[in-house]
Amino acid sequence: MCSDHTFLDSKQSLPSFDEIVAFHGHSCLGLASGYQMAIAAMTALDVSRPEDEELVAVAETDSCSIDAIQVVTGCTAGKGNLIIHDFGKHGVSFYARDKKKAVRVMINLEHIASHKEISKEMRELRPKISSETATPKEEERFYSLMNQAVATILSARPEDIVTIQEIAYDPPKKAQIFQSITCESCGESVADAKTRVIDGKRLCIPCADKR
Repeated sequence: MCSDHTFLDSKQSLPSFDEIVAFHGHSCLGLASGYQMAIAAMTALDVSRPEDEELVAVAETDSCSIDAIQVVTGCTAGKGNLIIHDFGKHGVSFYARDKKKAVRVMINLEHIASHKEISKEMRELRPKISSETATPKEEERFYSLMNQAVATILSARPEDIVTIQEIAYDPPKKAQIFQSITCESCGESVADAKTRVIDGKRLCIPCADKR
């Protein structure tokens, strides 16, 4: 864990966790973890929420944490500065274009004793929750544990649960802007780079696949 990074003392300038829950739809461990990861990354890079692609995130997961990262950092799928390679790992690399600097952040909750105990009981109950075979009491217990775990993550100092590693500055290319053309089969508008030429006709991918 890097000790030379100063973490934010205040989150007042950032979206609140309640705002992120409203965006995502529910509160969970992944969302809380992503919130802390995003704060840690922006602090380590000393950047603000970008208007465009000044900050880029390359995520190694497609978990709930991604929604928190989108809201806090402004790295979004639609803007082209969020790229997801789903390796199933809770790591995200951030590239600050203006500063030519990059860090990789990972969440690490294993050393928090209280969280380990909560996680153990949650893992035992999760199969029943997933299969909808849990009793009302078990379901109530599971979500009570979930709330406790979220509170533990949010109350922890970022430097205690987030590992930051400075990495080589090698950001992805900026998002491309494509021309729109008309698919010669369905007649719908499609980005020119996303077409296929079949029998001399420019087709969208769904129409090309049908051929």
